[in-house]
Amino acid sequence: MSRSDPHLRTPSGKSRLRSFNIALDGTPGRFNAITDVPGVAVGYTTLIAGGGPLQVGIGPVRTGVTAILPRPVGELATPVFAGVFSQNGNGELTGTHIIEETGAFNLPVTITNTHSCGLTRDGTLRWMSRVLPAALDSAWGLPVAAETYDGFLNDINGHHVSFEHVASALDGATDGAIEEGSVGGGTGMISFGFKAGSGTASRIVEWQDRSYMLGVFVQANFGKRRNFTIRGRHVGPELAEPAIREGTPRAEKGSIIAVVATDAPFLPHQ
Repeated sequence: MSRSDPHLRTPSGKSRLRSFNIALDGTPGRFNAITDVPGVAVGYTTLIAGGGPLQVGIGPVRTGVTAILPRPVGELATPVFAGVFSQNGNGELTGTHIIEETGAFNLPVTITNTHSCGLTRDGTLRWMSRVLPAALDSAWGLPVAAETYDGFLNDINGHHVSFEHVASALDGATDGAIEEGSVGGGTGMISFGFKAGSGTASRIVEWQDRSYMLGVFVQANFGKRRNFTIRGRHVGPELAEPAIREGTPRAEKGSIIAVVATDAPFLPHQ
């Protein structure tokens, strides 16, 4: 693999896990990303500004919006089969009731910080009314919007995410290689005491002599350093401090949003 190989580095040159010669199971798709699933696109708006002590309404700003399109823009009104699972029920996720009722959903998915979740939901509807107005002419819109909390690094009560930022992430959604880490909704996230955020991967799955693509995208914001595990090895206790945040340790709490996409058939007629 070359240094420009998307399995090793993101488009901006950030190292991915495989660049450290850590063996991983399975065969990834071309970009090792959720965008390996045909028709899926991802876009980001990343907001980084200011530093120093918190001043509500001013900063520091470390947040953003992630947009995931399950179909090309012109086909977003066409539903895709879907399901939803919550391990502990703490995170907010709009649009889940219709998924549980019908087993399907349409329109883009957005992921952001906890206090901007409603805005990205509404921003998605505003964007849809601009790019595909016929989709909302005679039907309701119940887009999926998800959140994790970035208030330890971000001025979350300053409400720095705007409708324009949502539209920018949606307009910028693309297939192919995508960024990871401190981008989009993951900009202000922490996992296992490290700076975390947005991550993605894909695997080719063989079933009855046919190949299908499975792609995953996560916004990670959870975990204590001592619990960090790689390839079954409990490496957290061996890793040097200091932790990402100085001062009184915060209580162990957090969350992760995972979006899974596939082109495998869900029903026999597909």
